[in-house]
Amino acid sequence: MKLCRLFAAGTLSICAAVPAFAMPGVEHGEQVYARCQACHALSYDRVGPRHCGLFGRTAGSVPGFVYSPGMKNSHIVWNGKTLDRFLADPSKTVPGTLMTYDGVSDARDRADLIAYLEEADKTPECTALKAKH
Repeated sequence: MKLCRLFAAGTLSICAAVPAFAMPGVEHGEQVYARCQACHALSYDRVGPRHCGLFGRTAGSVPGFVYSPGMKNSHIVWNGKTLDRFLADPSKTVPGTLMTYDGVSDARDRADLIAYLEEADKTPECTALKAKH
């Protein structure tokens, strides 16, 4: 992938090669999300809570979902940074969480997963669900 700047009406361009892994990959993130689907779904609760509306939501706050006291009392507001920290080591980030998954150890996988979740949150499926709540 190349990022270029055009100068003088396109007569001169300066390009910098950017490795493909430098930017989050939504498609790869969707593949990583397949690991999460054993317990989670985007638009409905399963063993774990839904992911639609995740960004900006306080941890432990999906109405009707039963959370561990650790999650409910964590006061985490989900964003890229907090998700990255949690996904790297869930039980260290939220002691007492009921999530038994060990986490996503690879930083690129986490970045791509977060990018996928951000994009999925913009889908009509998630937008409609957020409008109802």
